[in-house]
Amino acid sequence: MKNLSIGIIGAGNMGLALASGLAAGSLTELIVSDPNPDKRRAIEQLGVMTETDNKALVERIEVLVLAVKPQHLPALCRALAPAVARRSPLVVSVAAGARTTDIGRWLGADLAVVRAMPNTPALLRAGTSVLYGNALTTSAHRQAAETVLRAVSEVFWVEDEALMDAVTAVSGSGPAYLFLFLEAFIKAAADVGLPEPLCAALAIETTLGAARMAKADPQAVADLRRRVTSPNGTTEQAVKSFMADGFMDIVARAVTAAARRSQQIGDELGAL
Repeated sequence: MKNLSIGIIGAGNMGLALASGLAAGSLTELIVSDPNPDKRRAIEQLGVMTETDNKALVERIEVLVLAVKPQHLPALCRALAPAVARRSPLVVSVAAGARTTDIGRWLGADLAVVRAMPNTPALLRAGTSVLYGNALTTSAHRQAAETVLRAVSEVFWVEDEALMDAVTAVSGSGPAYLFLFLEAFIKAAADVGLPEPLCAALAIETTLGAARMAKADPQAVADLRRRVTSPNGTTEQAVKSFMADGFMDIVARAVTAAARRSQQIGDELGAL
């Protein structure tokens, strides 16, 4: 594939992660824009060009990545509309909740728009990203969008944009759920008398190892759990306690709440 010229607007965590991952490759020409000089300096330390003028950035690229907070997206897109109309880039948005129809409306043009939901392990190039492309997204556009997100993550596609709210709730917000579980796991380890440094090490390494086993055969997660749960053993007592407290329902309610909020954000943005 030929070199892509990519512009990223926003050098927060996700913009920085994408810039870092793309800078490590050789298939792209990259420019990043952010009004914060400290964030620009962090980008420049990667050997990446920076810009303060978003419109000037748009004039120089083929793929425009919007890595700003959802509430800032409508005004940004409207300000970029004339430049985008001249350049007609592929637009990739990583803003939670923002729908492709609204992004196209704010930009005021018929454009290929890809909505992406990466997650924070992208900072370690170990993320998971799910993408949806609107009707104007061609196979070449999909390949270009994958080039951007594969720099930091595994990439999956959905063909129904409505599923992106569920994606946001599962993989987008998911790291926080696991961090919360680890907090509880580490505290419980301390409560049963383990020394503090050992608590975190055991909880984190156990979680990492179990995740690697699950990744090897994701269809067998329930079976993996059953295989380690010996009848009348210690694990069975813990699992029974989890289930008695409604663990499955707790997780289901949390994911549903996150999906509902993603949909609400989309509705709120759609009214702007």
